[in-house]
Amino acid sequence: MTHPAPYPHTTMASRTFGRPAQALALAAALLCAASPAAAWEPTQPVELVVPAGTGGGADQMARFIQKVVAEHKLMRQPINVVNKSGNSGVEGLMHMKAARGDPHKLVITLSNLFTAPLATGADFGWRDITPVQMLALDQFVLWVHAESRFRSAKDLLDAMRTEPSGSLKIGGTGSRQEDQLISVLLETAGSTRLSYVPLKGGGDVAKALAAREVDMTVNNPIEAEALWRQGVLRPLCVFDGKALAYPAKVTASQAWADLPTCMSLGVPVQYLMMRGIFTTPGATPAQVAYYADLLDKVRALPEWKAFMARGAFNATAMQGASFDSWLDKTDSFHRVLMREAKFKAPSPSSAAPATAAPAKK
Repeated sequence: MTHPAPYPHTTMASRTFGRPAQALALAAALLCAASPAAAWEPTQPVELVVPAGTGGGADQMARFIQKVVAEHKLMRQPINVVNKSGNSGVEGLMHMKAARGDPHKLVITLSNLFTAPLATGADFGWRDITPVQMLALDQFVLWVHAESRFRSAKDLLDAMRTEPSGSLKIGGTGSRQEDQLISVLLETAGSTRLSYVPLKGGGDVAKALAAREVDMTVNNPIEAEALWRQGVLRPLCVFDGKALAYPAKVTASQAWADLPTCMSLGVPVQYLMMRGIFTTPGATPAQVAYYADLLDKVRALPEWKAFMARGAFNATAMQGASFDSWLDKTDSFHRVLMREAKFKAPSPSSAAPATAAPAKK
């Protein structure tokens, strides 16, 4: 903001003394010039796009944000959550890209920000939309049924190495997305092949394991927490380099903090997923600042802290240049993973773009 040049008080007094009308007019002009311009804020309902289906981690977080913003009256306009899961979430990402200059649209992002364009050949990169803020990093946990013969990640890894290739089933969200990427890393660790069962979303994955239709899953914590609490599922380890930071008991005997890391049990796999908010291309600094401030207010709420604990999130927040740098590095990391897993779509010049199952993470 540009402020007027300072005027010495003696000079101001000599110019205005005895001229009340002129003095008042000048004072008003100076006040207007020195006051900050009216901050931008939404003038119509804000659409929060989930590039995934209902029930998964992204959808749960989007609806949580919608709820607390309304309850605490953090914004004059309502937030409307809209799921656009088609083509592995590319539908939602391209919807945002096409809405250039519309500041009333947000998208909650996950790893399909990087994987879906690579898997489908879509003309999209993270720089096609505008970063606002990273809200957290989401964990992945290796889950089995509570009555599974596998009591530890080592038991499971030993079975992978000794039992016939393809005999063990792992359920995951969609195809050529983060769950299947982790399954490929598990196959490498176990020197075997797993039978990957693609399902519609995180909720369906947890239900399939509860029904014993698969032997294991790599659900996000919040997607399987209720079934763990009920004694139906059992977590073996977390795909992080350090233990989770939540000591409150989830079951009578275990907390998130009690889970070992998969790496400590001989499964050398580490993977976390971003939960962040972006807006449309062409957003102004004032518009980005408004939404960043809104998210700061959400993250300061006790309800947010409880939500982070329930889902065992890594509560890492980031914005600005540091967030851009993180996005660049993570994009490069996924390009390597997708190439090594042979999940990248052929270039348009050599083949038609591939498609994948709807995202629901």
